Amino acid sequence: MTRLLSRSIAAAILAVSALGACAPLLVGSAAVGSAMVVIDRRTSGAQLEDQAIELKAMNRAREVLGSRGHVSVTSYNRLVLLTGEVDNDADRSAVEQTIAKIENVRSIVNELAVIGASSLTSRSNDAILTGKVKATFVDAKDVEATAFKVVTERSVVYLMGRVTEAEANRASELARRVSGVQKVVRVFEAISDAELAELRSKEASKK
Repeated sequence: MTRLLSRSIAAAILAVSALGACAPLLVGSAAVGSAMVVIDRRTSGAQLEDQAIELKAMNRAREVLGSRGHVSVTSYNRLVLLTGEVDNDADRSAVEQTIAKIENVRSIVNELAVIGASSLTSRSNDAILTGKVKATFVDAKDVEATAFKVVTERSVVYLMGRVTEAEANRASELARRVSGVQKVVRVFEAISDAELAELRSKEASKK
């Protein structure tokens, strides 16, 4: 467990700025060597916008639901992922609609489930699974662990990031192998190999 915690912390703290650009979304699901380049593939401005979006969105969700339900908001490059549980379809739609009005939000993936709120035990297990997936990415060596945002709800792992098709497939494969993961849902922005090479070149030029 100590080894796992150390890996999880290492995966969580590695992040620096890099340039980014808009790209098409890759949204889908899958059933359950070399030195890593440490970059954040969003612009510094997008990173700040994501932080602001998450804060505003959580406040808006509380205004809509009050004490009903459990909503988590994750923003990556202004793409917002909604996860958690709500009491009914009306609440699910209301949360999405109010968050869509927040400045700089460009798209929403609504994964809110209409079921009873998850238990504290379930959420604790989700946190452990998130740590395991991040540690797996670090250990794999052939993926850039910091290129991926990992969110887990009810043992379903959501992967976000600006990645190539090959990176998306490899990360999905690794996450799917983690014990306890029921499904992997891909919420990616697609970038080309050329765009990735440009990102790496620009990051290298800063050093």
